[in-house]
Amino acid sequence: MQKSMIRLLSIADLVTILNATLGFIALLLVFSNEFQLATAFILLGLLADGLDGMIARKLGNGKLGEYLESLADMISLSVAPLVLFYKIYYDSIALQPSQHLLLGGILVFSLLCSIIRLSSFSLLKQKQFFIGLPTSASALFLVLMPYLLQEVWYALPIIVVLSLAMISPIHFPKPGLMVNLVTAALIIAVILLDGMYSTLATLLLLVALLAYIIIGPLYLYTKKRKQVSGTEDTHS
Repeated sequence: MQKSMIRLLSIADLVTILNATLGFIALLLVFSNEFQLATAFILLGLLADGLDGMIARKLGNGKLGEYLESLADMISLSVAPLVLFYKIYYDSIALQPSQHLLLGGILVFSLLCSIIRLSSFSLLKQKQFFIGLPTSASALFLVLMPYLLQEVWYALPIIVVLSLAMISPIHFPKPGLMVNLVTAALIIAVILLDGMYSTLATLLLLVALLAYIIIGPLYLYTKKRKQVSGTEDTHS
């Protein structure tokens, strides 16, 4: 007897669907020029993205889990942040046709990198680390930078680097419970302080993000070198 589609869903899957819903609402808010609210909904989507993983580890994942997660993340962590970034700068500065083409081209490139990463995530999944920069890190950068930089041209080279990092073989650590809690607290602080009115909360979150992007791979590399050195000492 065939199961209904609804019965294939687990509790974690319902949170994943919430993540997709938050991303879609964020898109509607972007087109309504409610940029601060859109930012808040994207950040809430980030929290839901972390929560569904925790629930799946505790209660188990449904048969649709991996498919749903990639689809939800594409909406809330890729399309919504990219559209928000584009709309903020499109409305705030006068762009020449060539500049408009450059901005759109770089954001399309970032979208393509996100598609490649999210579609291959389940195939390259590891327990201890991520292969390539998580899409959530790129999403955080996209929603934070417009409130800190008036000139879009300073942010575009970083977007290119982060996009390449998403599809790179670089290993990024999976944050532990304490790091996740601190990150969640910073995200909640940003949301409660009305979507970026507090520069301090934004800067702290950005610093934490940059520390993860830069220090994370170095930490894993150093840890691996020590393990290799320890193994060689044991066999010598």
